[in-house]
Amino acid sequence: MKSAVIIGAGFGGLALAIRLQSAGIGTTIVEARDKPGGRGYFWDRQGFIFDAGPTVITDPPCLEELWQLSGSRLCDDVDLMPVKPFYRLNWPDGTTYDYSNDEAQLRAEIEKIAPDDLAGYEKFQEYSKGVEREGYQKLGSVAFLDFASMIKAAPALARYQAWRSVYSIASKYVKSEKLREALSFQTLLVGGNPMTTSSIYALIHTIEKRGGVWFARGGTNRLVAGMAALFERLGGKLILNDAAEEIETDGNHTVAVRTKAGLRLPADAVATNGDLIHTYEKLLPGHPRGAKQTKALKRKRWSPSLFVVHFGLKGHYPDVAHHSILFGPRYKGLLDDIYKNGTVPEDFSLYLHHPSITDPTMAPAGHSTFYVLAPVAHLGKANVDWGNVDWDGEFGEKFKDAILDELERRVLPGLKENLTVSFCYAPTDFGRDLGAHHGSAFSLEPVLWQSAFFRAHNRDDVISNLYFVGAGTHPGAGIPGVVGSAKATAALMLEDMK
Repeated sequence: MKSAVIIGAGFGGLALAIRLQSAGIGTTIVEARDKPGGRGYFWDRQGFIFDAGPTVITDPPCLEELWQLSGSRLCDDVDLMPVKPFYRLNWPDGTTYDYSNDEAQLRAEIEKIAPDDLAGYEKFQEYSKGVEREGYQKLGSVAFLDFASMIKAAPALARYQAWRSVYSIASKYVKSEKLREALSFQTLLVGGNPMTTSSIYALIHTIEKRGGVWFARGGTNRLVAGMAALFERLGGKLILNDAAEEIETDGNHTVAVRTKAGLRLPADAVATNGDLIHTYEKLLPGHPRGAKQTKALKRKRWSPSLFVVHFGLKGHYPDVAHHSILFGPRYKGLLDDIYKNGTVPEDFSLYLHHPSITDPTMAPAGHSTFYVLAPVAHLGKANVDWGNVDWDGEFGEKFKDAILDELERRVLPGLKENLTVSFCYAPTDFGRDLGAHHGSAFSLEPVLWQSAFFRAHNRDDVISNLYFVGAGTHPGAGIPGVVGSAKATAALMLEDMK
């Protein structure tokens, strides 16, 4: 039997492992942390279940396909619950906008804030459907290993003006600034600046509208647990609490993975779901490819980090949606601070997650679970002493208090007096726990010149049996993206191991 070792049990690593094991490749995953999930980690504190993220599940068919490979069903392991509205958007002047795939309701929401933009919104929808067809259905799970593959895709990319930004395309169709923000903010959920991320990412709108937005009962962590259970039922081996220390090579060929605990795992192929720079710099110390790629990757643009406050409250909050976006007083200016200036400003835009509104088991009886995140500049831009997950650093404490004050003022009156538990997760934690370069939450920034062929390849160009899966490789971040990367990488690996 052919064998493979996968470094990292994030969504991409698990999805790849399921595909390989289903195809008869004896697969082992090595995971440094005590639980699988990567960015889909979780904590149980005082009965509150806190998902680390991601929390937005879209395109369930891409997940169902993983179970279908072995004749089983996603619902055997995971209970997906629909979320409506998809998001509730809130602006400082009190305006709200509920976004869903209920067309009549959505039209009413648009008429409420921008009645003159209904026709323009419909044109944006058509544009989004086109880029979803070309960019996701046709290219989302196909590896780009050479420039010729990029040339083949170029006509479709040119037809949809892929060099333009999502915000620019939204602005082409609608005049309302609020609606422009409503149609472009989703790129932030995959690490992209709406002002610079390729307009191809407008496809997110169609993915959400076509397939809905979902939540796994018990938390995103239950989707992770379901994937891990499926992998192990198929005969795969999952090793926790043991980090990969070196990818052994013989010339331009991997031969084994060594771990910190002293395991040596020989394999016909090695794939990594880990951070790109960590892989090349730390795991290939004796191979010239490691140093060369590390240098090249450090010149690239990396997506921002996140500052996350997890908290539990006494009481129930039926008027607070499962997913809320709280826009700040600035849009472009704030994005410039995060992506260009590297400053942590006093204002912010926030994503508020309220899972217990959909699944009450996420909190103890009579309580509610939340997390709120603010995108912030990564550690390579912002010189901030964030501390760590249980710190009491002065800057971080002030930033946390400012965020909670904003929530209390706008959507959660009485927050401070009902606060039961809270802790923070900062850019430094992304760096420490995930080996993330600059504490980036989404790997490489998804600009056009770092997409498809210009992103990290699913198979290394020099080391013939070293593969990549996850946010840093094609097609990018987000659950559908990393699951798509697993499909692309698995196809390469299975073909190479014939």
